[in-house]
Amino acid sequence: MYLSRVRINPTRVKTRQLVGSPQITHALVEGSRPPGGEHHSGRALWRLDRHGSDLELFVASPWRPDFTGLVEQTGWPSAPTWDTRDYSPLLRSLVEGQRWTFRVTVNPTHSVAQGQGRRGKVAPHRTAAHQTCWFVERALGWGFEVATNSLPDAPLELELVERNLVSFRRRAGDGDGDSSRGGRVSLTLATFVGALRVVDVERFGQALSMGLGRAKGYGCGLMTLAPPR
Repeated sequence: MYLSRVRINPTRVKTRQLVGSPQITHALVEGSRPPGGEHHSGRALWRLDRHGSDLELFVASPWRPDFTGLVEQTGWPSAPTWDTRDYSPLLRSLVEGQRWTFRVTVNPTHSVAQGQGRRGKVAPHRTAAHQTCWFVERALGWGFEVATNSLPDAPLELELVERNLVSFRRRAGDGDGDSSRGGRVSLTLATFVGALRVVDVERFGQALSMGLGRAKGYGCGLMTLAPPR
């Protein structure tokens, strides 16, 4: 497993297309997959972060990526604009009780009943309160709990820093494995930053490797970690 950070040039024409369409970003990330055998199979997770006018693309992939094509279209081709490191040592170092700070963009959804005998319809959580509850309630299933400080009745160390609705046209056969049909896709995105405590190493490692929630092919589910502040 590899974790990469690609610095994106906001002045490029292709960058504006990338920011506006997870479909295009997905294709560019898949373009980093080198030719080879079965060891290159599997899903890449990605997340596009905005900090003022700065843009960074984070990618977790089971292959060592080559972002030459992406940099030629969205970066600074005359300067090195990406770095990649082996993610496996961090995954092997996880132990129960560890604290980390984190950042993640997710697609909070719920199932709406459609009547007896009918499968529920997936619908987005639209309010900040519902999105936050969705994340906190699912944390244990991903192997962690959102942390608090040591004070009595302390609030959770969690902040919803960005909320977006993106809409784009999906080509048939692309996407997150939910449908082989084309059509317009609308996604509600929520970006959280905060602190966590590991409670189940196996589940947490799986969440880091395979992503959290839905829409993983479209920029959701990649959690990045940093030492606690």
